Amino acid sequence: MRTRILYEDKDILVIQKPPGLATQTARVEQPDVTSELKKYLGSSYLGIVHRLDQPVEGLLVFGKNKAATAALAAQLRGKGESRELNKRYYCVFCGKAPESSAVLTDHLYRDSAGNAVVTGTDGARPDSGAKYASLKYQVIDTAELSLPDDTVLQESGLSLPIVLSLADVTIQTGRFHQIRAQFAAHGMSLLGDGRYGDSRSRRISQLLGIHGAALCAYRVDFIHPISRKPLCFQVRPEGPGFSFFTSFPR
Repeated sequence: MRTRILYEDKDILVIQKPPGLATQTARVEQPDVTSELKKYLGSSYLGIVHRLDQPVEGLLVFGKNKAATAALAAQLRGKGESRELNKRYYCVFCGKAPESSAVLTDHLYRDSAGNAVVTGTDGARPDSGAKYASLKYQVIDTAELSLPDDTVLQESGLSLPIVLSLADVTIQTGRFHQIRAQFAAHGMSLLGDGRYGDSRSRRISQLLGIHGAALCAYRVDFIHPISRKPLCFQVRPEGPGFSFFTSFPR
């Protein structure tokens, strides 16, 4: 089982999802977290509270019964200080941010191809069904990479040094592909993100051999749905996109 169980009791499961494994899929032949956990539990019921995109790694919370699942879902639906289930992410993006910390506010909608689109980047109007999206980030480290083979670098159309930035992100709204789409729209495409990355970030990702967005849900805070005890879980990113950084504040 690729899914790693970090905590379990009679009501909930907290797991660490590896990059590349879907949270849930309709494809019978494709493994996913939900199928692995149902097999582990020997049960047909597993309450999905939230999801992570297939390329994204990190923490997920599941309910083992309907009462626990409903209570956790209610915590996630809260807004602002009333939200009791909160997630934090690390991401690696190409280049430097215009500000070391900021709040990004946009409107997103999902197009017919299944992509998250930030209104304004394609001429879409605010009345296109787009929903308000907000996140805050803080850059916590930068890395300047020099490569031994300048010929490969020149052929790729890139110049030295290659700059990568590590950011701590808190989403204030839970929109589809929100972090990936908003960061890309603001000129900070995530390393390895072939879906939303620009031409430069894709060349950098290819040159460094990174396939899959460097994004990790590293922390989750919530209230136990039955005991009401505050819980907090944290993990260290394991994906190759994070290997250029050695220090992760905890």
